[in-house]
Amino acid sequence: MKRYDLIIVGAGPSGLSAAVEAAKRGMEVVVFDENEKPGGQLFKQIHKFFGSKEHRAKVRGFNIGKQLLEEAAEAGVKVVLNATVIGLYQDKEVVVKIGEEIHHYKGDSVIIATGAAENMVTFPGWTLPGVIGAGAAQTMMNLHGVKPGKKVLMLGSGNVGLVVSFQLMQCGCEVVALVDAATRVGGYGVHAAKVARTGVPFYLSHTIVEAEGDECVTGVTIAEVDSSFKFIPGTEKHFDVDTICLAVGLSPMSQLLKMAGAKMEDNPKRGGQVPICDEYGRTSLPGVFVAGDVSGIEEASSAMIEGRMAGIVAAEYLGYTDEDDMNRNVESLEKALDGLRQGMFAPENRGKLVEKTEEGIDVSMNLLKKGYVADDEIERYPGVTHKVGIHPVMECTQNIPCNPCQDACPKKCISIGDNITSLPIVVPESECINCGMCVASCSGQAIFLVDEDCGDGTATVTLPYEFLPLPKEGAKGIALGRNGKKVCDAEVVNVRSAKAFDKTNLLTMRVPKEYAMKARFFRATV
Repeated sequence: MKRYDLIIVGAGPSGLSAAVEAAKRGMEVVVFDENEKPGGQLFKQIHKFFGSKEHRAKVRGFNIGKQLLEEAAEAGVKVVLNATVIGLYQDKEVVVKIGEEIHHYKGDSVIIATGAAENMVTFPGWTLPGVIGAGAAQTMMNLHGVKPGKKVLMLGSGNVGLVVSFQLMQCGCEVVALVDAATRVGGYGVHAAKVARTGVPFYLSHTIVEAEGDECVTGVTIAEVDSSFKFIPGTEKHFDVDTICLAVGLSPMSQLLKMAGAKMEDNPKRGGQVPICDEYGRTSLPGVFVAGDVSGIEEASSAMIEGRMAGIVAAEYLGYTDEDDMNRNVESLEKALDGLRQGMFAPENRGKLVEKTEEGIDVSMNLLKKGYVADDEIERYPGVTHKVGIHPVMECTQNIPCNPCQDACPKKCISIGDNITSLPIVVPESECINCGMCVASCSGQAIFLVDEDCGDGTATVTLPYEFLPLPKEGAKGIALGRNGKKVCDAEVVNVRSAKAFDKTNLLTMRVPKEYAMKARFFRATV
């Protein structure tokens, strides 16, 4: 029976991060993963991450995955794919099905980083072909280059539902509606806003009545629900669709830990049945650790930090590093993790209605109920400023952990300060040089460069644009407002692409100057 210093189950962001830290300290590490490619969810994630530099902010998920794989290879980590771990037994014996063969391994330590599985909801017609999970849609689009459908309805307004809705449109699908039984949007407001301004309507306090079709999905009916989540008669709405995407949460894949006899608990705030563990991932089983979503649902950035912590603690457990080294490294990781767990979406705020920002500003109720900040609300936020000439307008309205814009501006026009969750401000007396780095670096696509008065009755608005085909200079079209409705005619005057922008193109459109602070998306008509 082959023996390893450390066996890791799961080659996703947390598992690979743990493997790198352990291997760097001299441990012989093997990682088993049931998929044919390593990286877990990272290679599905084409959007840019939030956080700061230490969290790999403004880097796209698949690029983070590549970086992790390179680090693992350099550290000497062995990754075994198409390997399904089917058992975790006493004395840390791991049973793995590889091909048609069953293999037994012994680990002096084990890290379970199996992640989470998509939840489903049932309704009449939910088993029809065309009803799929949002993660499945991401796999089809971003790993295999296959469109999940032509007309899609998304159920779920958490970050997964919002991000995947945007990616569906990038893929060329039409998202006819975004629906959620909750009374308010569950994900980041910047994610909701970038979806809403493309014209996708939000239906909060609504859910699916039935999926229609004989052999596959051909339509869907939704209806409004009351406070008891019962349908309100007469509120039904029908959409012709061929695909229904479900983004209704995740559940930790903790079965191996339960099998091994680890102490477990049902914890809704962490996503379901999870192992009881300390802040470093130590379970009730000596030498068995956890990292990532298996111990509680969070973002991939958090999972990577948890993985690094677990790898270091496992190394200390076996004597590959001393307690001082462990404490020194874990302390810095704890600070990084704590930064991601601040703001309106901090764990202690889950399920709560946060009515004011940290700065004491009223939160946009329109954003929470309709997906966009109303025109009469936007001026209350400190990043929305008026200046002569081109200047940044930052429509960042919630306290989320993110600060790439502050680092991106070469002229230091933008400041967030020491608190990573503070709303960005435009530094007084600063001079914008129209480089566009702030627009391209914003993970939430919430920054625009605006010249409110070009001197000829027009204004220009530069916005982030990640759709193909790219409009050409001189293209005629319409400018859409924050609510996705037409506000005026528009003409493209410039489209900039650069390596430093990392595939976020900067589209500049000319509009009548009275719409400078309302026009936020371009749709070509010619």
